[in-house]
Amino acid sequence: MLTTLSALVPVILVIASGYLIARTGLITGEQWRGVERLAYYALFPAVLFRTISQADFNSFPTLNMGGSLLASIFTMALVLLLARTAIERIWGIGPDRFTSIFQGTLRWNAMIALAIADNVAGDLGLAMLAVAMVFMIPVLNVASILVLSRYASGTSPSGAKIARDLYTNPFILSIGAGVLMNVSGLAMPSLIDDTLGIFARAALPIGIICVGAGLDLGSLRRPGPALTMGTFLRPVFMPLLAFVFASLFGVTGPALAVVVIASAVPCASNSYLLARQMGGDAKLMAEIITLQTLAATVTIPLALLLFT
Repeated sequence: MLTTLSALVPVILVIASGYLIARTGLITGEQWRGVERLAYYALFPAVLFRTISQADFNSFPTLNMGGSLLASIFTMALVLLLARTAIERIWGIGPDRFTSIFQGTLRWNAMIALAIADNVAGDLGLAMLAVAMVFMIPVLNVASILVLSRYASGTSPSGAKIARDLYTNPFILSIGAGVLMNVSGLAMPSLIDDTLGIFARAALPIGIICVGAGLDLGSLRRPGPALTMGTFLRPVFMPLLAFVFASLFGVTGPALAVVVIASAVPCASNSYLLARQMGGDAKLMAEIITLQTLAATVTIPLALLLFT
């Protein structure tokens, strides 16, 4: 427990630092958008490419990890979709608010996950987390768009746009390039490796500072059924499902810890942008992101303690 906390506390403190930096006005408005774009399009892709290109895929159960995560995602998605009518009838949660609950339960913040995996398991943790992203990112993006298309009131993107968003996603592109480099057997020139290493050292702190800056405590209202469900379904049930399926697939050790981390971290901050674009309840989505991130200071250590 103490080892887990010692790995998580620095991440939590850097998130808090991001919140304080944003509230003191040291970085403001569009400046934050520039920092976020830098992390998203340059720094994190450098981490992923470098990590995957040098990873020994035979050292961890790649397919079993992917199967565990996908089984967890599909199970929870099915449960939510089957329960949607009952949720509306019992708690009065309309379709647009349901989409925020759906995103809040299934989507994950890869920046926080990468930082925690690095602290918990080092380079091996980063490599395994990057592999988890290969399985999760396309599925979760498509599932979220389809649910918003069906239940929200905004404009649904075309199939071509969905495909374009996936094959231009910088995380997917950098992971794909890293896999190609890895299987080619080519050695990365030390000059390139050292340069990417500098990028990589900058990525994790800048990424989680941006997470803290995006928290909006002033937007929180009195919790109701929708906010409660959207906040706690993910940290309570997703790690449990992941643990069950990981056990069935024979995933143990550091690989199990990475599966639990990927299932326990808060939902992705870009869930808000998608909700706003497609007519979901963007305010509820922002509240879910904020409360999940705050709750993660307790729920992630508990998940790792209970399931690893």
